[in-house]
Amino acid sequence: MRDSTKIIRSTLTRTVAGDPIHPGPVFAAPYHTPGDPTDTPYTYARSHNPTWTHLEKAIAQMESGPGYRANALVFASGMAACTAVFGAILRPGDIVVLPSNAYYAARVLAQEYFAKMGVTLRLAPTANNAQAEHLEGAKLLWLESPSNPTMEICDIAALSEAAHKAGALVAVDNTTPTPLGQLPLALGADFSVASDTKAMTGHSDLLLGHVATRDLELRAKIDQWRTLTGGVLGPMEAWLALRSIATLPLRLERACENAQRIADFLTTRSEVETVLYPGLPNHPGHAIARKQMRYFGPVLSFILHDKVAAETFLGKSKLLTEATSFGGVTSTAERRARWGGDAIAEGFIRMSAGCEAIEDLLEDISQALDSIHP
Repeated sequence: MRDSTKIIRSTLTRTVAGDPIHPGPVFAAPYHTPGDPTDTPYTYARSHNPTWTHLEKAIAQMESGPGYRANALVFASGMAACTAVFGAILRPGDIVVLPSNAYYAARVLAQEYFAKMGVTLRLAPTANNAQAEHLEGAKLLWLESPSNPTMEICDIAALSEAAHKAGALVAVDNTTPTPLGQLPLALGADFSVASDTKAMTGHSDLLLGHVATRDLELRAKIDQWRTLTGGVLGPMEAWLALRSIATLPLRLERACENAQRIADFLTTRSEVETVLYPGLPNHPGHAIARKQMRYFGPVLSFILHDKVAAETFLGKSKLLTEATSFGGVTSTAERRARWGGDAIAEGFIRMSAGCEAIEDLLEDISQALDSIHP
């Protein structure tokens, strides 16, 4: 059975006459637990919830690959999922290797909290597998490919092999591709982490994340962290996420096709200094991306001359909603340097291609670029 069919049908309930074909949200804090609580599948909502179970099974199926079955745990946000891996694995004296251009909040978490609690942080760029030189003695290697927002690529399989030889675990932030676009666990990673706020649910109205792993002991550590820290999502959010995931194959294919067309078009425009998208043949990581990604993702970045050019472009566009985050059905863009924290140009724009008609998007981008004065 093809992946798109499996994903769409993963949201169905078992066939029972008279039951709804899709599960509804289960609202409960305590559950009936007579006798030995270990005999009861659900006891208290900070630990488990039937709606989470449906969602986790659907995500785990997506994260599974040839020869292995993944397990998934959902969290209240992508950063809660990221923190769970850091918190469950790292202890004072441990070493974590992190991309110097990883998602900004993940770097702040490592620098402002874990480093100050005694964890040693080593930073290296994503491109050219630069982190491989810093693995000696490390406990955890954190990867992000493509990187956000600079769209750099690393070889997940090669770095996972090198990290395991060095005795380190590997976690991959797989938010941009989603497990439909890239399978970190199949490439050798120990954890696949994502903000499902983005393309996974795709409607820009939910906040959630997940951690997937093949190893039951690692799963138990992440599960314990979630239960003890309480970084859980509500049943309504879990239900909405489950409903949204069924359309992922349709949304992601369309958005990635649009992103490729937009990237190709931007390379023809003199106003654009650089286009950063792994689907472009001249992207430095294109060959690796082709090997490990099914889709190149809905996100692309490009650089205009300066801050004024970028803000003029965004102001003149009629179809690019100026907002942070990405992966929704609506195309968005922003001048990323306005937030600070990333070593990028003032005219750097991160764009998330949505599912609109590509002809409309290209016409709008063209007229917005026309408005930029030389």
